[in-house]
Amino acid sequence: MPKKEFLPLSGYREYPVEEMKQRSLEFYTEMKRRRTVRQFSDRPVPRDIIEDCLCTASTAPSGANMQPWSFVIVSDHTVKRQIRAAAEKVECEFYEGNSTQTWVKALDHLGTDQNKPFLETAPYLIVIFSQRYSFLPNGGKKKHYYVTESVGIATGMLVAAVHHAGLVSLTYTPSKMKFLNKILSRPSNEKPFMILVVGYPAEATVVPAIRKKALEDIAIFI
Repeated sequence: MPKKEFLPLSGYREYPVEEMKQRSLEFYTEMKRRRTVRQFSDRPVPRDIIEDCLCTASTAPSGANMQPWSFVIVSDHTVKRQIRAAAEKVECEFYEGNSTQTWVKALDHLGTDQNKPFLETAPYLIVIFSQRYSFLPNGGKKKHYYVTESVGIATGMLVAAVHHAGLVSLTYTPSKMKFLNKILSRPSNEKPFMILVVGYPAEATVVPAIRKKALEDIAIFI
């Protein structure tokens, strides 16, 4: 059995209480400005900015430290066009299906439909895959734990990093996503989790007039 190795906690930094209050409020104020957008500019974004955001996501905690995620960054226009065509095909089925009309109605206030031009316009599509297991050197499988929770945390940190860098994003989940494995040549142990569309907002971008729930509506202190 391998020897357990532990290191001193070196990354943690404690602040005076008043500074903690200020830092927590400043971060909330910044994140409160974040909005999901569906209208993107085709302005290029330096790759190293995306790399830094991905490195931030990679610091997320994960079950048994398995880090069960893969990020496929798509900037090639031909591949983006393939993803858009496949996504719009499944979205047409979704929006026209009788069994999903309640869901479609719930999305109505966001102004979404089966047309997804942002998949071609935005400079980057970050396709996030969850790894249900990994492969051992002998060809066997190594089970991963708390995969959905782990990938969800990493994705949230990626969204925050993108906003902090001065870009906008869209969390997009087609109704069916298996086509992403085929287009992007991903292995069988990976399951599409989300497409994060990243770039600059288009000129005159508009967003839905929505509000977030108040603290008393989401938190219970006991």
